[in-house]
Amino acid sequence: MNISNAQAALKKYFGYDTFRPMQADIVQSIYDRRDCLVLMPTGGGKSICYQIPAVTTEGVTVVVSPLISLMKDQVEALKANGIAAAFMNSSQSYSESQVIENQLFENKIKLIYVSPEKAVSQSFLPILKNLNISLIAIDEAHCISAWGHDFRPEYAQLGFLKQQMPHIPIIALTATADKLTRKDIIEKLNLNDPSVFISSFDRPNLSLEVRPGQKRMEQILAFIKSRPQQVGIIYCLSRRSTEEVAVKLLSNNIKAAAYHAQMSPRERSKVQEDFQNDKVQVVCATVAFGMGIDKSNVRWVIHYNLPKNIESYYQEIGRSGRDGAPAETVLFYSFADVNAYREMFGQLESSNQEIQNAKLDRMLQYADAQICRRRILLNYFSENHTENCGNCDICNAPPQYIDGTILTQMALSAVARTQEQVNMSLLVDILRGSSKYEVIERGYDKIKTYGVGRNVPITEWQSYVWQIIQLGYLEIAYEDKHKLKMTPSAKEVLFNGQKVQLFKPLSIKERQEIEKKAKEQKAKTEAATPRLRIKNQLFDYLREFRRLLAIEKGMPPYIIFSDATLGEMAASVPRNEYEMRQISGIGEQKWQQYGQDFLDKIETFLSQNPDFIESGAVMQKVEPKQLEKTDLIEKAAEKVLQKPPKAPQESKVPTQTVTYNLFKTGLSIEEIAEQRFLSPTTIQSHLVQLYEAGEPIDVFQFVSLADIQEITEGVAFLPEPLKLKELHEFFSERFTYGQLKFALAYQEKNKTVA
Repeated sequence: MNISNAQAALKKYFGYDTFRPMQADIVQSIYDRRDCLVLMPTGGGKSICYQIPAVTTEGVTVVVSPLISLMKDQVEALKANGIAAAFMNSSQSYSESQVIENQLFENKIKLIYVSPEKAVSQSFLPILKNLNISLIAIDEAHCISAWGHDFRPEYAQLGFLKQQMPHIPIIALTATADKLTRKDIIEKLNLNDPSVFISSFDRPNLSLEVRPGQKRMEQILAFIKSRPQQVGIIYCLSRRSTEEVAVKLLSNNIKAAAYHAQMSPRERSKVQEDFQNDKVQVVCATVAFGMGIDKSNVRWVIHYNLPKNIESYYQEIGRSGRDGAPAETVLFYSFADVNAYREMFGQLESSNQEIQNAKLDRMLQYADAQICRRRILLNYFSENHTENCGNCDICNAPPQYIDGTILTQMALSAVARTQEQVNMSLLVDILRGSSKYEVIERGYDKIKTYGVGRNVPITEWQSYVWQIIQLGYLEIAYEDKHKLKMTPSAKEVLFNGQKVQLFKPLSIKERQEIEKKAKEQKAKTEAATPRLRIKNQLFDYLREFRRLLAIEKGMPPYIIFSDATLGEMAASVPRNEYEMRQISGIGEQKWQQYGQDFLDKIETFLSQNPDFIESGAVMQKVEPKQLEKTDLIEKAAEKVLQKPPKAPQESKVPTQTVTYNLFKTGLSIEEIAEQRFLSPTTIQSHLVQLYEAGEPIDVFQFVSLADIQEITEGVAFLPEPLKLKELHEFFSERFTYGQLKFALAYQEKNKTVA
């Protein structure tokens, strides 16, 4: 088996033209019968690594997955793509299990998902022994290690698989595992000299933001109401929090539901199903209970409380934007969260307590950081990044630093005058001049520093005190009711004139103002750009059609097409089968089931908005007669694997030459595209290539010198290697891909000449 078979299967079943980084290498290793350990971030494409070998080799692939809900989602998605898959777990009756067993032995199933409990049971081993197994995949493999963040005892027994079936390759997959955990996975699964693949953990489509925990419910309500069509998850620290947050959302007419481990399986299943089918907009879940979801259109994740470690945090935010489209993440944290974890960890064995506290410290460093957050995350996973990401709160609104010496002296003096007997909350009350019972009863209203900071808002004081702790002037005595103690460095500030720089935290009002300006700028850009306007309006139109179609079919909307696929439809506006089948995510099965329906809806939308065609934002519909031969081509290709349809062949003359000859006659890009049955984007690419090759093409027909200069300056803000999509998004889609390509080509050519 070679990688070309895998490439054809990728297009046929999943609708993708190319593999993501490392996927092809992993597939090839499996073809070579090698064991593999794969680390990829959530949403990075781990499942493709074993699903492609499963459909291109003889036999059945066994997938061990820890969550019933997750395996159910994946099986539904595979079936929708025309792949025979099933699952076996404790939720099924005996008769249901028997039906699946019979299908396995009749070679009617290519992938069988099983829970770890099922995999290690005595009843399942005989089934394994009698199956023609091509591959064993262990998903969420970090669960096998006590060093990992989600240890599952059943996973520790999975090492028997290699012992019983040493000739069958095993692929272990996880989104988060440090060096110790990786070593543990290899040893406990008995992997034989495995190929280890560590993918980039970068998820550039996720925006990262951290906010102070004060008035979090007020902020969450504003956040959700400004995104009425988007579904999301709110992770909470406790079962009680999930229920309280859900009730508050429901009272504000937001469809929400709680989801935690103490609910009955039936209740959890109902919430899961409603969320999958977009009947519930928001699920509030405990961070301790991993939601095994494969829902690709989650557009945001909010952490109501601070997660206990970066591994958990990164895995949880990875539940959003799995389709690659933009998604948002917001983390709220407070001093109370830290205290709750410290008390929780105090009940653990000393060695484990030390590990958990160290991981919490790293999480705190991330939350408190005033440098690019993505750099911190990626460096934590041993992926060194030196450039800022441009898609986190620190990059988008750099902190404003102030001379905080007097503020620091106020806080330190108050701690000293109370004999170091106050915690953070009580210290802020003293500085603010609070008349709370505890302040008056303990006589703190009589000390010299009482009320010296009454003009500073409470939320700012909380931030400043925490910064003072982080800078090392105060420390927390967790063993003594979290009282604040002065460090030797404090004396330098109080008595020796040492200056202290603090950053001024953004108020809720200031955050809302930033969001308001961003929304206004987006609306302004859209109004000035017909192409962007049609994209947004058509996307909403297609999303609503998808929702209604999903109700009719009785399946989750994202199973039909992901948000990313709908977004690409809205951006390219396909007008015929060939153009539609070039869109990522539209494989053979999806085209047969839904392709024509969505083409019809696009035509309906355009007929209702004729100004888009008249303005030139969309080219007139052309149906090439050559495409009538598509069915014959497909039947011939079925002997191996379905190959993507090819564009009509015009002649043996290079395609760029054909384009150039038409261009020299004075035809526009749209007119050439219409004549050649190609997209305007393809024609633009031809002209860029011709310009780069030295043909006398006037670049300024397509992009002005001022725009070229602006685009060139924008390149400096993006990491290398430069990705055109990132540049497109950097300018809020104000420039077309064609303009960007011409600008970059002009810059490169003139740089070379210089």
